[in-house]
Amino acid sequence: MVDIDWITLLSAAALGFSVLNYVLLDGTDLGVGVLMGLTRCSQHRRAMAVTILPIWDANETWLVLGGGGLLALFPLAYAILLPALYLPFIAMFLALIVRALALEFRDYSPSARIKRLVDGLLLCGSLVAGITQGAVLGTLVQGVPDRGGQYSGDGWEWSGLFPLYCGVVLVSGYTWLGACWLYWRTVDDLQLRSARQARALAIVTVVLLAVLVVWTATLNIQYAHRLSLRVVWLPAATLLIALLIGFTLGFRSRWQSLPLFAALGIFVVAFALMVAALYPLIVPPQLTLQAAASSPTSQVFMLVGFAVLIPVTLIYNTYGFSVFSGKVRAAGD
Repeated sequence: MVDIDWITLLSAAALGFSVLNYVLLDGTDLGVGVLMGLTRCSQHRRAMAVTILPIWDANETWLVLGGGGLLALFPLAYAILLPALYLPFIAMFLALIVRALALEFRDYSPSARIKRLVDGLLLCGSLVAGITQGAVLGTLVQGVPDRGGQYSGDGWEWSGLFPLYCGVVLVSGYTWLGACWLYWRTVDDLQLRSARQARALAIVTVVLLAVLVVWTATLNIQYAHRLSLRVVWLPAATLLIALLIGFTLGFRSRWQSLPLFAALGIFVVAFALMVAALYPLIVPPQLTLQAAASSPTSQVFMLVGFAVLIPVTLIYNTYGFSVFSGKVRAAGD
């Protein structure tokens, strides 16, 4: 096992926490965007938009923290990953811009037809953002070729079957989160429809995740060894079963947020499995956290910044959720 000091571990934890929060929060918004584009009823689409309009932009703060943190805390990993992922990163940022424009300006559309077109753009932006984010994670797990700390690939590693499959899994998961969010935040027909979608998407996502775990184990002998350890798979399987039971019972409970939090918990378990398989690597197949880390002085400086920014961002997110909490009813679009 590679010896990694506590400063580097804290740096990796801060970075991982930021990425995970982005996936959980903005992933839910992207899932709502996908469902909006697939919904015919204009009143339902309007209600779906209202549930995320006040909060979606704050959720993207975690993406900035994650990207900036990678550059400052692990510059060598950033230098290898960025040229390998130029195209998916550019596509992701353009898709997020399209998503933002569609959400903010849909109410200014001059006609119902134009508004439907805008919602179609929202669907496309949400799908592309989800697929590219999954492809980025898949490329990372698959491994990025490097030689002496320099990227040595052709820039198309992200287009392989495994990264693209990861993109499909992430889009399915995001859409599942979006359906659970809408079940919590809406009423009447839209809530019933969201419940049906959430149940169906739960089955699809869990099956896709199971295939992904098995496929991941075949990529690297370290992955197979780690994922086969009882200390890894037994807690993960136990939590997964408990969360799925909570998800199912949540639709019969008065706590309508329970399905969403159960689904978020499954995302956390999947993220923990990825970390367990990769550690101590930050860029497989050979770059470790210790080798990629910046100087201790730079890490301490950034960790102080994270110690301020992470609580502030969490408080802001929580306050935004509390201000705009409550049920949203379908109205004229």
